[in-house]
Amino acid sequence: MGRTGRMLVGVACATILGARSCASAAPRSGAGECVAGAARADTLSAVEPRGELVLASGARAVLGSLRWPDDPEVAKAAADRLTARRGGTLTVVARGEADRWGRVRIDAVAEDDGIDLAGDLVGAGLGLVDAGEGDALCRPGLLAVEETARRAGLGLWRHPPIEAGDGAALRAAAGRFAVVQGTIRHVGERPSRSYLDFAGRGEDGLTVTVSKRTWRRMREHGLSADRLKDARVRVRGVVEIRRGPTLEVAVPETIEVLEAPTAVAGVDGERALRR
Repeated sequence: MGRTGRMLVGVACATILGARSCASAAPRSGAGECVAGAARADTLSAVEPRGELVLASGARAVLGSLRWPDDPEVAKAAADRLTARRGGTLTVVARGEADRWGRVRIDAVAEDDGIDLAGDLVGAGLGLVDAGEGDALCRPGLLAVEETARRAGLGLWRHPPIEAGDGAALRAAAGRFAVVQGTIRHVGERPSRSYLDFAGRGEDGLTVTVSKRTWRRMREHGLSADRLKDARVRVRGVVEIRRGPTLEVAVPETIEVLEAPTAVAGVDGERALRR
């Protein structure tokens, strides 16, 4: 492995996240899907629909921890940004096993300028942070990059996230991946799953469902029912309409606490909520 390969993670952090964020860019989970393979050099041959990368080695890949935008205009801008690197050498690290279509999830850094491809798209507002079908977010540090793009109103963020109490907007987003934020009004813990309600009885708003396994992992992160009730949070996932708008969260890191409940505010409360 060359020097560029050994330095892959460090380069990505320094270029995209800044030195202080490098620790948070590493996987927090020991899940097999986040295990990194050996770094190797490859060349980008083509960019296909939905951001699939064709490499000179013959491998077909997608950028890990990234969701391709649904908005056609933004998707074209993302594809153009990647296509501009066609023919360029990348340092590639595969994570986990190939998916059902034979595509491998990769982290990729351009050797000519040290730019991390996933971080570059997220930082330009041309992609969303997402764990995909997995139950671990391999690069949670990208959430900080996304926040910078959101505050600047770049790309996808020219429109703010949907408010969890806006039933009409949630219904309009049915079947699509969405980023939603709001205040949790009620937390219901059940034997098989837990429910985070963002609207009162009779109101049209979001309910987030959390499996028993994910709820246990959330509690390990300090996100208990007491800590979440009345907290303002940001969640992400595919919106479905059942009795009302719902969204399932499978990865603890994708529930971001934006504002602690008044009852637990302060240094200790903030530390517990964000650890």
